[in-house]
Amino acid sequence: MRSPASARAALALLCLVAASIGLLAALAPHTFYADFPFFANWVELLPPYNEHLVTDVGGLYLGFALLFAWATWTLQPTLVRALSAAWLLTAAIHLAFHATHLEDFGAVDAIAELASLAVLLAPPAVAVWAVADPAAGSAG
Repeated sequence: MRSPASARAALALLCLVAASIGLLAALAPHTFYADFPFFANWVELLPPYNEHLVTDVGGLYLGFALLFAWATWTLQPTLVRALSAAWLLTAAIHLAFHATHLEDFGAVDAIAELASLAVLLAPPAVAVWAVADPAAGSAG
């Protein structure tokens, strides 16, 4: 394993992000819709409010948070790779949606939203790199 501390830091960050989004969306879906993130109201600028959809998204983020906590604790390479791949797929699709739905955003909010979504693509790559066995790459 290259860097357990780097893997744990990346996974813990994603756990906190997923838990904070998931808790708000699952427990207070209308507040999530109207005020996320931090009263910037970005979600509200997108398709109409749907309590069922927002609550389900919250549950999915909480599922990711649980798995990120597990991966942070165990650093099982297979779990870290699979979870990171799943997050990257989800985050890339999420980023692509938002990048093509910026009509109602001001320039500063559009840039901030895309940057905040894009930055979440880095920690999974760090985690995968950090749990890799350097000896496995040179053998063979």
